[in-house]
Amino acid sequence: MSDETTSVNELRILVEKFVAERDWHQFHNPKNLSMSLAIEAAELMEHFQWLTLEEGAKVKLDEKRKHEAGEELADCLAYVIAIANAMEIDLSETLRAKMIRNAVKYPAP
Repeated sequence: MSDETTSVNELRILVEKFVAERDWHQFHNPKNLSMSLAIEAAELMEHFQWLTLEEGAKVKLDEKRKHEAGEELADCLAYVIAIANAMEIDLSETLRAKMIRNAVKYPAP
């Protein structure tokens, strides 16, 4: 699976299958999932905490640190997808519409 060949729907199915196999639907409500997303985002931030801007930019050059940050980013993405699944939100439509609103709100120079 790569970003170039994987659809959002394939990722949604991947997360849904993982959740279903563990009988986690009982826990996967918007409140719990949004709290879990915030926790995972904080874990991602830990990889950059106390670094200067320059040091933070170099994390991607260190394979171990890049991998660790990527693991936390993947956890964040999994929770975003789980929330979308639980709330039946079409991520592609929602993101496109939001970017259009953002372009109006923050026009390019």
